[in-house]
Amino acid sequence: MDKRCEILARDTVYDGFLRVDRYRLRHSLYSGGTSRELVRERVERLRAAAILLYDPDADRVVMIEQFRIGAHEAGVGAWLLETVGGYVPPDESPEQVARREAMEEAGCEVREIEPIGEFYLSPGTSVERITLYCGRVQAPTGGALHGLDHEGEDIRVEVLPADAAIAELFTGRIDSTTGIITLQWLAAHRARLRTAWGRRAGDR
Repeated sequence: MDKRCEILARDTVYDGFLRVDRYRLRHSLYSGGTSRELVRERVERLRAAAILLYDPDADRVVMIEQFRIGAHEAGVGAWLLETVGGYVPPDESPEQVARREAMEEAGCEVREIEPIGEFYLSPGTSVERITLYCGRVQAPTGGALHGLDHEGEDIRVEVLPADAAIAELFTGRIDSTTGIITLQWLAAHRARLRTAWGRRAGDR
């Protein structure tokens, strides 16, 4: 199959916190030929990074809880337990954003960092790709409040034993893509990280 997409027209229909463009297009069909003209809306200009904060010495995971409009009215509550993360502006790399957001949202300095992967979040409606990391930190006391006032952030830090955090995968409390993927990754790589990132001279 010769996979082709022809953009016939593109218009911006909304430009606020998010930008939405409307496309008229045709694309190749598996059965041969070309599709009829289709209309699709797409959320633009999105690039994100998220990082699971892990203290290998205490064997604890640092997560955050905050209000999410996307979860409002879904029946499970709008305050989600999540990984630290944020959007990547043009002048920063995903790793820079991950490190900065760890300090802004959880008060944690990332000492070591390991990439987990990169993927589309919702390719049917958005260009958004996210890069995931795991970062070595010293776990703070849970319950601290963080976030930037000018961004409307109200963030509570929650520190969990690694076993308890991984167990939340099966309770429904970890209810977002980045939390599920990073905790599954930690479950597979935890022993290796504890050996590689364990207590080092001068760290504490």
